[in-house]
Amino acid sequence: MTKVPSIWTVLSMMEWATDFFEDKGVKSPRLSIEWLLAHVLSIKRLDLYLEYDRPLSSDELALLKPMVKRRAAHEPLQYITGETDFHHVKIKVEPGVLIPRQETEQLVDWILELYDESSQLTVLDVGTGSGCIPVALKNARPGWDLFATDISEEALAIAEENARYNEVTIELAQDDLFEPKAFPKNKFDLIVSNPPYIHYEEKNTLDDEVKNYEPELALFCESTHKMFQALENLCYNYLIQNGEAFFELHEDHAEEARQVFQGDKWTTIIKTDYSQKPRFLKAKKD
Repeated sequence: MTKVPSIWTVLSMMEWATDFFEDKGVKSPRLSIEWLLAHVLSIKRLDLYLEYDRPLSSDELALLKPMVKRRAAHEPLQYITGETDFHHVKIKVEPGVLIPRQETEQLVDWILELYDESSQLTVLDVGTGSGCIPVALKNARPGWDLFATDISEEALAIAEENARYNEVTIELAQDDLFEPKAFPKNKFDLIVSNPPYIHYEEKNTLDDEVKNYEPELALFCESTHKMFQALENLCYNYLIQNGEAFFELHEDHAEEARQVFQGDKWTTIIKTDYSQKPRFLKAKKD
């Protein structure tokens, strides 16, 4: 392992921490220290390479060192810094909510590709977590009316903070997917959800960063059929005629989810993610 330097500079910290993280089995060790350094110094990651020789002050080291320790324990970077970028907005995250993923950005992109700025829509996000989906949609389509629900009070508090932070208006309500009561039926043009879709028996296959830190309530479901049957019931009752629902899926259970939306009530399309895995479902209410 690299010797502890006598003077900490941006370069010496990056070299030392990269080796330290590698020794601890941390994923993406170089990226990890770049991310933490950029956060502490309030600069972009690429700008670190313009300031290789910059000495780190005692105050900066005091902020950085506990972050390095937390990362060495495999805590997600987003929880350590308290925020992440998501589809042109900044989203604050805490351990009570799922960390927004690139795949969910693709779900937002799909919706925005299909509905341009001229559309005036009423949209519901079910199981909103951090509020990343409705915040991003409202940021891109200010004329839309955005609503969001979650069963977790902690998640709703974070979603409300993210709406304020990004200066968008979203109506939030605590609600249970399996007994929805928060909003009137036949109200929404679109319903979107990134629901819990990992089966409990898959837990041991997940990275430590996920299974040890992210909330089980947002990750796991008893079964794909049970989860998506509840979503189908909600969507059929709460969408207007010809309204559409958009979902993020488990790549291994995409067809099972789609089968729930079969029959003469729905027209469905599955879309792949950037890795060509079946990741998203659109269901139109016929």
